[in-house]
Amino acid sequence: MRKAEPLSRRSVLMAAAASLAVPPAGRAEDSWPPVFEAGRSQFTLVRPRTMMPQLRLQDLQGRDAIVTARPGRITLVNFWATWCAACKLDLPMLASLARSRPDRLDIVAICTDTKDLRKIRAFLGGLAVQNLACYADPYGAAAEASTTMFSLVGMPITYLVGTSSRVEGYITGTPDWLSPAGARLLQFYREQG
Repeated sequence: MRKAEPLSRRSVLMAAAASLAVPPAGRAEDSWPPVFEAGRSQFTLVRPRTMMPQLRLQDLQGRDAIVTARPGRITLVNFWATWCAACKLDLPMLASLARSRPDRLDIVAICTDTKDLRKIRAFLGGLAVQNLACYADPYGAAAEASTTMFSLVGMPITYLVGTSSRVEGYITGTPDWLSPAGARLLQFYREQG
């Protein structure tokens, strides 16, 4: 019989990290959101959950707008930039989602790199995003929120705000929100109430 080798520090740390990914015993499996992935990224929960603040932004015509989550509706808050090649794929996907599933779903797309409305409109001009609510951040409201709750860990990044107006999680990259996995995630949060 072989003598058991002592566990290495790396083995202990890997086991601890793996145990965090497993739902606690006795907890219903359906209390965890379904897996939703985009390339090398996946939907990541945000804890603690915080209320989405009101954001003072500007629409593409230069009018001030107060953007916030509406109770009973899911809100996707997308942060993008005019230098971001992946955003050219992500924004049309979000526009398609807005067009196909307007029930209890709001989508807000916020440009993070410029306040120049002409530059933003020129970037969006060649994309199929006519029905997408796009905004500039001339007052720094979204930039301020990005330091406290909307961490911009990649570009583009989309935060999901649940029906209780709390930030639930995020995904970076260009996820296919119209896929079965995207539909399951949105449905999960619709049912959370």
